[in-house]
This record gives sequence, structure tokens and C-alpha cells, in this order.
Amino acid sequence: MESLKSSYEKLMEKAKSLVIFQSAESIVHWDMETMMPPKAINLRSQQLALLSMIEHRMSTDPEIGRLLEEILHSPHYEALSQIQRRNVYLIKKQYDEQTKLPEELVAALAKQRAITTDIWKKAKAAKNFQMFKPELDKLVDLVKKAAEILMEVKQTKTPYDALIDIFEPKMTAEEITKVFNELREGLVVLLRKCEASPKKPDVSILKRRVPVDVQRKIAKELAKAVDYDVESNMAGGRIDETEHPFTTGYYDDVRITTHYYEDNFASSIFSILHEAGHAMYEQNLNPEWIYQPVGTACSSGFHESQSRFVENIVGRSREFWSCFLPKLKAITGDVLSDVNLDTFVHAVNEVKPSKIRVEADEVTYCLHIIIRFNIERDLFAEKIKVEELPEIWNQSYKDYLGLTIENDSEGVMQDTHWASGLFGYFPSYALGNIYSGQILSQLEKELAEWREQIGRGNFRLVKSWLVNNVHKYGNLYDPADLIKLITGTELNVTPYLKYLEGKYSKLYGF
Repeated sequence: MESLKSSYEKLMEKAKSLVIFQSAESIVHWDMETMMPPKAINLRSQQLALLSMIEHRMSTDPEIGRLLEEILHSPHYEALSQIQRRNVYLIKKQYDEQTKLPEELVAALAKQRAITTDIWKKAKAAKNFQMFKPELDKLVDLVKKAAEILMEVKQTKTPYDALIDIFEPKMTAEEITKVFNELREGLVVLLRKCEASPKKPDVSILKRRVPVDVQRKIAKELAKAVDYDVESNMAGGRIDETEHPFTTGYYDDVRITTHYYEDNFASSIFSILHEAGHAMYEQNLNPEWIYQPVGTACSSGFHESQSRFVENIVGRSREFWSCFLPKLKAITGDVLSDVNLDTFVHAVNEVKPSKIRVEADEVTYCLHIIIRFNIERDLFAEKIKVEELPEIWNQSYKDYLGLTIENDSEGVMQDTHWASGLFGYFPSYALGNIYSGQILSQLEKELAEWREQIGRGNFRLVKSWLVNNVHKYGNLYDPADLIKLITGTELNVTPYLKYLEGKYSKLYGF
């Protein structure tokens, strides 16, 4: 038993060193998006390649393999707690996968991601997919190589399933396709009802000009409203500006970013709420599990469930704005002084097909994700090529949302994910919405007064419930098991569709 305890403690020390290294690496990525001067990209790509090689060597240290063997073959293995066994399982999963990936492929991927992301920014500004295509081609080829290797070790049916598993463990494209077909059917019915309604919002109020410096003040006030500390002397967060909003960090240092548009102040409002939801999850994982594999998020889908919960279920609710609209008016001066609560709430909940995913409403948002999922699935099944992406994208937007894409910057190049090599990630967004609907259904059973509390400006009651029912479990369970533990049901689109139906029938009067 002492031998087992000693081996486990040594394994946890290895895990802690890796986590600390990864947290430092994430700051280098954060700097690349926020503070790095343009000329530095070549040096940064080399830095990231080297850091990835070092991380890979740490992950594949033969000592980890030796310790895992000792622990798993110990006659006292079953004496380990559930948490300890989960840690061993997660470390072994990562070790088995990383040891199969050649170091040179890991380094090449890291370098190519940095280069492709840099070219994507320039190509997006120039509205020129052909400028982006050569580097994206290289990246896709590298990801395919990694996916084929991981497919064998993860024992998935396809390379794409291996990529999905990185973000949503044990989920498959086949299962996602089935769930997304059901989701799409329900969303299209709801979209048609909203489009047919004569009761349309006045969205012109959201185009009123709000200077960037004023929007920065709004951002800080929003962070305060959802208990994301960026100002006190004990703050664990900060807000910076990037082309594409994101969250990065670990426990006591979780940073978010946004993008400000003077003629679209609502964009930064909802990106702040979205990213603050991510940060809330990261900062409220079980503090006793810091540096342990269980002390991480369950999955990307669960992460999205928390960000979408804060952004939409709370942040677009009438109750939230009954409290926050007066503050918004005070910060913006005369800009919104003539706007009443119901007009504003309907405006920020407008349902209208749009070209840009991050600006999409709740009803059409998942259709954007389904389009991307279908494209990724076919790309990794060798059914389509990189050069065909714009044409397929544009046709999908016409078929799903009735929209004509004018240029590739509002089309296939609008998101950073593919430039960053994050294939398999997009399904997490829609899965997150589905999880959030199930979580809301459970919250309402246990905390009937939650909306009333939000209306009083008390977000902490809801946050406390989420911490105790979602965050505290960290990575103790796979996502399918965790959603069942929280709600008592399997993955199910019905609660999310029911939430949308209830909300939008009131707003649009059907």
C-alpha cells in the first residue's frame, strides 16, 4: 500500500508540473492575440513550436509510463478513491495518445497553427480566401495525420471521431448527426413562427454609436454584475481586446477578451457575458483539485453550456435587463435615454438569419454550428477538399438560412477555429446549448425564485447553484455521465427547444 501511495504521489507531481507549464504556455498564446507586435509572428511561431515539443516530452516522459504500470498493476489499486482512479485514467489516456504522436508532428502542428492564424487575419482583412488556402491546406494535412494516429489509440471509428473526442470525450459524429438533425427540425419550426409574426423588434436602437472608451466601462460593469472580478486587488481576471473574443487561464488567472464596435455596442455586451461564463466555470472548479486532471473542465461542450447560460439564459432575460438597463443608460448618457425595457429586451432577442455566427440569435445560432459540423465531418471523410470550402459554405448558408454570402470574410473565413487547427471543436457549441437547456430545467425545479433574484441584481444565487451542481464536479465524469448526474436524463434536445419556445412565444406573440 505504501508503494502505491508513493507512486501515485510521484505521478501527481508530474501532472502538476505539466499543468503549470501549460498555464504558462497559454499566456504566450494570449499575448500573441492581444499584445504581440505584428513583426514578432515568425519568432512566436518558433517559440510555440519549442514549447509544444517541451510539453510533449513532459507528457510522454517514460517515468509517467512506469508509474502508471506500477499503480495499475498494484494489488491495492482498488483501494484508491474514485478521484484518484479518475486521475490515473485521465493521465493514462493522455499518455497513451501523446506517446503515439511523433514529436516532430507536434512541433510542426504548433508552428503551422501560429502561421495559419496570422495569415487568416490578413486574408480576412483582404477578403481573400486564396491567400489563406495554402497555409490552411498544410494545417489540414497535419491535423489529418494526427487524427489518423489518434483514431487508433482512441479506438474510434473515424479520424474525425478522434478529433471530436479531444473536446467532447466519447462523443461520435454519428451520435451528433442524429442529435443535430432533431435540433435542426425544432429550430426551423421556431424560426418560421418568429418570421411569420407581425410583432418585430426595433433593432435600430442597437446601432446607436457608443464610443469604445464608454464600452470599456460597460464591460467592467457587466463583469461586476456576473461576479467576474477584474478590478479588485484580489482580481483573478482581466478584459483585453482581440479580433475574436476568447477565454484562457487556470483557476486564479483566467482572462477574457472582446471586440468593440462603435456602431454595435451589443456585440461586446454579449461577448463579455459569454466569456465571463467561461471564466466563471474555470475559476470555480473544485479548489482542492488544483493541479490534478480532475480539476479541469468536463468538456468543451460543458464549457459552452456555462458561457451560453450566462450570455443567453441570464444575459438576454427580461429580469437581467430590468436591473442592468438603468446602469447601461447611466454609463452611455443620452444614447439610450428614450429606450424602455421591453423595447430593449425584444431588440437584443431579435430572431433573424444572419451571416455571422458570433452575432447570431439563440434560435438560429445552432444552425451555424450544424453547417460547420457537416463540413468538418465531410472534410475529414475525404468527401471534400479545402479548395471547395467557400463554395460548400455559401451553398449551406443559402440552404439552411436563406442567405447569400457576398465574400469569404463574412463566410468561410469568419471564425478563427480552423486557422487554429481546432477541428472537432465546433459541435461543442451546439452541445453546450443543449446541455444548458437541460441544466436550466433542473435549476428551475430546485431554485424556482432564480429569475426574481436576477431581477434584483443577485446573480450569486444562480452562480452558487451552478458551482454546486456543475463546476464542482470538474472532470470527474465524462460529459454523458455528468449531464445524467445533474439532470437525471441522457443528452436531450427537448428542454432546450422548450426553453426557446417559451421565451420567443412571449416576445413574438405566437
